[in-house]
Amino acid sequence: MILSGLEIQNRLGDQILIDPYNSKQLNPNSYNLKLHNELLVYDNRVLDMRVPNSAHPITIPDEGLELEANRLYLGRTVEYTETQGLVPMLEGRSSIGRLGLFVHITAGFGDVGFKGYWTLEIFCVQPIRVYPGVEICQIFYHSIEGAYEEYRSGKYQNNQGIQTSLLYKDFSSQVLGVSGTQTPSRSTSPYSWTSRYFIPW
Repeated sequence: MILSGLEIQNRLGDQILIDPYNSKQLNPNSYNLKLHNELLVYDNRVLDMRVPNSAHPITIPDEGLELEANRLYLGRTVEYTETQGLVPMLEGRSSIGRLGLFVHITAGFGDVGFKGYWTLEIFCVQPIRVYPGVEICQIFYHSIEGAYEEYRSGKYQNNQGIQTSLLYKDFSSQVLGVSGTQTPSRSTSPYSWTSRYFIPW
């Protein structure tokens, strides 16, 4: 079940925290979140899953910033959120999508108990000028059935800003071959994920 906008408002201070909160950003079944003025851009074109990837900050000025097509920008929401007993989800807004701007790349699923700012994986299909404070995405809430444990991961919980990928922390001897190199997986498909979805720089 997805909570209605009025129910989101009713549960503020109980199961839901959105800070700052403005009732004008409330929708029939979601709440709009704003874009912070800071972005991160990875320093290298080729990224490596197994190591930390360095990135540098970019500030979006009041007059806007033109984003390049086919380049990943990491942003974050202005709002800090906490959720108890519900599954928070993040999606782009229809008006944003119609401009060819993605606000997340498959990573819109939140965990029960998540606390922090939402990191946005921003990608545009053609150059676009973005502005700080624009209502760029929307958060909505699912109920959860059955027993559960709240999210307590040390990777992204209680974050204080934009976070680059911490996937490298998942790599261990359990997923490496005897020689210390990653064991390749076999696929019956004649096409790889990268060949189907490759995006040239």
